[in-house]
Amino acid sequence: MAYYHDLVTQQSWKELKKLGAICDFTLLGGWAVYLYTHGLKSKDIDILVDYDQLPKLQKNFEFIKNNRLHKYEAIRGPVQIDIYTPHYSELGIPVEILLAQNQIVDGFSVILPQYLVLLKLFTLSQRGRTPKGRKDFLDLFSLYLSLKDSPFMLATQLAHEYALVSSLRFFSQILSENTDLPELTLNNHQFAPLKKSLLKIISPSRSTPPLHTQT
Repeated sequence: MAYYHDLVTQQSWKELKKLGAICDFTLLGGWAVYLYTHGLKSKDIDILVDYDQLPKLQKNFEFIKNNRLHKYEAIRGPVQIDIYTPHYSELGIPVEILLAQNQIVDGFSVILPQYLVLLKLFTLSQRGRTPKGRKDFLDLFSLYLSLKDSPFMLATQLAHEYALVSSLRFFSQILSENTDLPELTLNNHQFAPLKKSLLKIISPSRSTPPLHTQT
């Protein structure tokens, strides 16, 4: 399975592994999904860092501050590293909270699955029906195929806590529009029951008590 060209994803993966020797970070985005699912690979790298890690990145990459999108960007060739920091970046959930929601997966500090689902829901709602939005949608379904119900049930509760129910609704709409997922080798017969089960879990009308986030 591939969504981006193999040469680009291979270089991106190499840069991700090098990052581990440069700074401390928590991984999110497409590569975090890949570590949980071993499905579609990613092109860009998305990380959460505290401010004390930025000088380490500046020494190793072409580095800019993107005030419009509230993030920092480090670039090497075709690979872009999007860097999100506390009290600056806007991901739907405060970065200072997200930095505490992680676990080690294959040697990387990776955002917990329920938060990864919610972040993907938020990003999908921002990107809409674009190629990058399609990748977000496929990543979400890949997480469901690999991790089943629990992260999505928890993410649905978190969506109420962080006022991201509209992101849930948009995902439900996109999910309803699809009849198969050729990118994940799912035909209509395979996809239909999975879609039905997931729609039931993420229904924004579900009566779920709010979660109390650990800080």
